[in-house]
Parts: sequence; structure tokens; C-alpha cells
Amino acid sequence: MPVINCPHCQKPIEWDSNNPHRPFCSERCRLIDLGAWANEEYQISKPSGTEVAMDPEEAEELLHQLEQAAEPPLH
Repeated sequence: MPVINCPHCQKPIEWDSNNPHRPFCSERCRLIDLGAWANEEYQISKPSGTEVAMDPEEAEELLHQLEQAAEPPLH
């Protein structure tokens, strides 16, 4: 079985489906981690800023153009 480190205390543990606290070594470490999320000490990363903002009308027009380009020409 693979050995991993507990995300909280870094104790080496076997990655075992019989461990109800996986990926943590114990209920204590699992609850400490849960408490950190509840206290907003962790957060899911924010968007990188590389996303392109598009107004809904532009999006509809682009979608329409793509649909037309995908349709086979009528003969």
C-alpha cells in the first residue's frame, strides 16, 4: 500500500480504504483541518484573471456564428 503524509501533522500513514479518516491519520487531524476551513483559514484559489469577460449579446452572436459555421452548406 502507498504511504502518504497526513496533511496536518505529516505523520506517515498507509493509504488504506479501511482508514475512515483518510487522508488524515486520525479524527483529531481531520477535525483540525475542518476547523481551519470553517475559520476561513483556507480558501479555494481565485480566478487567475486570464478569463475574458463577454457581455451576453456578444456571447449569443458568437454562438450563432459558430453554429452556422458547423452546419453543412445546402446545395
